[in-house]
Amino acid sequence: QVQLVESGGGLAQAGNSLRLSCAGSGYTFSIYAMGWFRQAPGKEREFVAAITRDGGRMYYADFVKGRFTVSRDNAKNTVYLQMNSLKPEDTAVYYCARARRSSGGLKTPFEYDYWGQGTQVTVSS
Repeated sequence: QVQLVESGGGLAQAGNSLRLSCAGSGYTFSIYAMGWFRQAPGKEREFVAAITRDGGRMYYADFVKGRFTVSRDNAKNTVYLQMNSLKPEDTAVYYCARARRSSGGLKTPFEYDYWGQGTQVTVSS
């Protein structure tokens, strides 16, 4: 069955970096776009970044442009989120997700059909 497993979360000080990984299994990883979302307590899940199946195009939320980078290694069935210049407001549970094959866009949760369990990122000031 399809599984997505995130890792790499933890505690970081403001200004520092973390790299999240998401390993996919149970499907042909290279033919699906992938996305990252986050959810802070009391808030809705929000789009962070996405990458097309071949890694040729990346999309970012305005609040992470210039700080976060999404990438993928199809040989390793893994997608990454490099997070630099972290801010306390980046504190959230981060989720990776697999986009639906029929997705016309990649910026809403409805475009995705499978989700990982999430990894906590906490940024202290």
